[in-house]
Amino acid sequence: MKPVSATLQGIGVAVPPGRLDQDAATALAQARCCTDERERAWLRRVYRHSGIRKRGSVLIGPEHDTAGFERFYPVPATTEERGPTTATRIQRYVEEAAPLGERACRAALEQAQAKVASITHLVMVSCTGMVSPGLDAQLIQRLGLSPDIGRLNLGFMGCHGALNGLRAAEGLLQASSEGRVLLCCVELCSLHFQYGWDMQKVIANGLFADGAGAVVLDGIETGDRQGWRLVETRSRLAEDSSEAMTWRVGNHGFEMTLSSEVPKRIRGALRPWVEQWLAEHDLRLGDVRHWAIHPGGPEILRAARQALALPEQASHASEKILAEHGNMSSPTVLFVLERMRRAGASGPCVVLGFGPGLSFEAALLR
Repeated sequence: MKPVSATLQGIGVAVPPGRLDQDAATALAQARCCTDERERAWLRRVYRHSGIRKRGSVLIGPEHDTAGFERFYPVPATTEERGPTTATRIQRYVEEAAPLGERACRAALEQAQAKVASITHLVMVSCTGMVSPGLDAQLIQRLGLSPDIGRLNLGFMGCHGALNGLRAAEGLLQASSEGRVLLCCVELCSLHFQYGWDMQKVIANGLFADGAGAVVLDGIETGDRQGWRLVETRSRLAEDSSEAMTWRVGNHGFEMTLSSEVPKRIRGALRPWVEQWLAEHDLRLGDVRHWAIHPGGPEILRAARQALALPEQASHASEKILAEHGNMSSPTVLFVLERMRRAGASGPCVVLGFGPGLSFEAALLR
């Protein structure tokens, strides 16, 4: 039997209506993380050089009202306070994540011109909330999907989760050539804001945001519904890097560590891995027309460009998404692809993501 080619027929994205500009985010963070002017000055530099202008948060009200954020994260009376418990944060996730995911899914379905009844499988990706029944069950009800639909939840994979989701969707289509998969990534990173003075956590506070992305994939490639074809996905776990980036459950939210070694590791290991992979498809770096690089932050983008000897414009789409939305973890690279698709980008396109491990994930689109 001939292998089925998974095709990205529609991509949809969604952000919370409440937006937070970087100046307001800086002030909120200083009040909850800093104890003296030296710390406040360092935090200001981190936020100023983050590459972010605005970001979405389910805690921010219309007209950029920060009152919801301030209620959820009250200013600490002592340096020992760490904000809401993990249980409180997860409860807010349960309330907020599904509506955001639904909006992204409906946008993807509309672009794909796909009826809800045609969806045979749902792949759900999230690393900022854990509950069962989960978002898959909520989306089945909210979208009107079949109760018999095949479901798969991918959790706690971090910023490259969408690429793992694409791999899972491709596998489902190989098993069911007449299938159609809806992939949905939802992250509410703002629910894991960390109190206190810890430089790695301050950096994470300054980068992450809320958002959702969705993709409709099937094995059909005809007429007006022709889309990017998923040629292959590839994964690599970097050696001796297990502590370079971590994402763990704490008593007061999920806690991230981001080592300053991450860009160095990317510069050292990314190019030979990507070159060998592309060569298997008779491609060289110069044959790739577009690069959808997950914007983990300015240093991550710079390291990827340097490693692959790419021109600055190769990461422009990623930089714009980072500036307009922040790092939304797993859905962020779908925002990059959605922007490229609207601009008429064509293949070959390489999608890259980096996550805890330190792990590299890639997808080749045609």
